[in-house]
Amino acid sequence: MSDHRLNVSATNFARSMPVSWKSKIFPRSDIAGSRRRRSLLRIRRAASQISSSLTIKLVVLVGIFAALPIVLYGQFEKADRQTRNLVAENIRHYGWLVAQALAPILDRSDDLAGPELAASLERFSEDGTILKLMFQPKLKSGSEGFYFIAAAPKISASQMGADLDVLGRHGILKSLADSCRWDKPVEIRYQQMNGAEEILTSIIPINGRRGCWVLVSANNSSAFLSTAFGRPYWQTDNVRMAALIYLVFAALALLVAIGIRRALRHFRKVAREIRRGGVGAMAFAGRNIPPELVSAARDFDRLVDDLHRAASDIRRTAEDNAHAVKAPLAVIRSALQPLRRSVPKDDQRSQRAVQLIDSALGRLSALISTAQQLGHDTADFIEAPKLLINLTEVVAEGLRNARDGAAEKKLRFVRHLDEDAFVLAPDGMLDIVVENILDNAAGFSVDGATITATLDKSKDKIDLIIDDEGPGVDSNKIDHIFERNFSCRPGQGRDPRAPAHAGLGLWIVRHHIEALGGRVSASNRPMGGLRIHVCLPSHGW
Repeated sequence: MSDHRLNVSATNFARSMPVSWKSKIFPRSDIAGSRRRRSLLRIRRAASQISSSLTIKLVVLVGIFAALPIVLYGQFEKADRQTRNLVAENIRHYGWLVAQALAPILDRSDDLAGPELAASLERFSEDGTILKLMFQPKLKSGSEGFYFIAAAPKISASQMGADLDVLGRHGILKSLADSCRWDKPVEIRYQQMNGAEEILTSIIPINGRRGCWVLVSANNSSAFLSTAFGRPYWQTDNVRMAALIYLVFAALALLVAIGIRRALRHFRKVAREIRRGGVGAMAFAGRNIPPELVSAARDFDRLVDDLHRAASDIRRTAEDNAHAVKAPLAVIRSALQPLRRSVPKDDQRSQRAVQLIDSALGRLSALISTAQQLGHDTADFIEAPKLLINLTEVVAEGLRNARDGAAEKKLRFVRHLDEDAFVLAPDGMLDIVVENILDNAAGFSVDGATITATLDKSKDKIDLIIDDEGPGVDSNKIDHIFERNFSCRPGQGRDPRAPAHAGLGLWIVRHHIEALGGRVSASNRPMGGLRIHVCLPSHGW
């Protein structure tokens, strides 16, 4: 056997169902209008599919669900920033007013004591507001540094260390020491040595005759600490709580979506198992179906029962029809025997009439048997389990049987088969398809001719091509070879003693292939002969 692929010229594959078109000339306006209508129909169909698609709706919902917090966060953060700027400006203005009130007191006496300054600060201190007064004297030695003078509420000098460290890290002390000026807003969150958190809200320098006074305002109230002062907006308690609630709802929505997806996949899995296992092998409602799908499962069970009854009716009808017709045929065949013996051998006309009757009886018997078998095959397709059939082995076995059956004609069979080409089908159906195609090819082939079988598999489909070297088919008739009771053989009808052909072989091929979700076509080969092309979905069907 040759291992290389045959290089065959491209051919035109005809449809399984022929369609005849009568010649007709259409006005150009009608053609343009028809195109527009088809375009609108395609657009409407696409829009309908998009609007009814659960996947697209879920994607849109996820997009909205993801975009909504981003949009809302931006709006809320903007509003919070405006509010903080307004509050900070009010706090800074309040600190400036306090500084203006303290300025005369600070310049009034050279021996102003700390307790007196603390008492003055107490008058301006509000709930949660901490006022701290620092001083840098004017010394000729050029010594720089600030001294803690007073605070309201009262704090120890050691507690001012954290404030000085914060002011030093942010370059505020250096700016104050150089020019005793500061006009920038301040929002600095820091911790005291005892772990308490404060927010530095304003720094107001007071340039006095004895040196630079600095009034530092801070706040440690819980209401103020819970705001976004001194930290990003997303770190606030409200945002974190909202994010937590949002994530909880997102998790619940995700769990619901996953649950629905798992339920639908399980429903599909059960349907696939029932389809592969045959009608009536198991029930939808009896499986682990989500409660929301129980009613649909029961409807599917009723549909499966209807299919089971239909299969039984098809099988019973095929048997009844076969027996009803075979009995009269047997009577006719028995009655024909005395006539055959009574007709003189030299009466050629009567002898031919008897032979025609006998040939017609044979054809009718073949039709009845084929129709009976087809009824059984149809019922089996509904009820029989769907198995993964290795088409490679089926074709190889069919070629061996065809070679043995056509030994007298000395036909040569060549095969190019991909390994492990699996198709989902009832047991025995593909054997009938391959056998009928090879029988047709062998019947039209001359002695010593070659029949080539090629099997190609891809991800989504499997192609079976069988080429013969026979006479081919008239181009006017090639579209009809898959029709029922169509037979086109050279010399057909001339010899009444020739075996009768019911014209059902290729029709059964098309019937079985289309039942499996595939298609079959025929074309004449450029070098002579007929090509039968079978295309089947892979095992994923």
